[in-house]
Amino acid sequence: MTAEDSAGTPGPRWRARLEARWQAHVQEVTELSLAYHVAAAAVPGGTGDGAGQPEVAALLRRAVEARRKLADVEDALARLAAGRFGSCEQCGSPIPAGLLTTAPQTRYCPRCDAPSGERHEPHEPHEPHEAPSAGAGQDGVRTLAGRATR
Repeated sequence: MTAEDSAGTPGPRWRARLEARWQAHVQEVTELSLAYHVAAAAVPGGTGDGAGQPEVAALLRRAVEARRKLADVEDALARLAAGRFGSCEQCGSPIPAGLLTTAPQTRYCPRCDAPSGERHEPHEPHEPHEAPSAGAGQDGVRTLAGRATR
């Protein structure tokens, strides 16, 4: 593993991964937002917001979720610029590079992201763990199969 591959070393590799995800999420948000507005405007006798139309409501939910994912990537880019990328936001331990490779927007190490019954006190230093566990983080982000979700 090179120095650039380690999670604690901000580098071009991580920026490229995050920027690629950012571009994909921007495209998804744009497409879903446009689809929502077109569908909402097409509801006969409606107010233009698609109220009461399940298809329109589903498009809105998908657009909101895509925007949350975009915000998570933007937050990760900010952490990279600030020199905090790859460190757990709760305890400061390094996040395993394999987890960041799968989900570069990850905020917590596997131990801090464990279910609340297993979580340790905030900012308690600990040894990093090898494998991520599924559970909810402090801000409601859940990691499922190495992917952060809300």
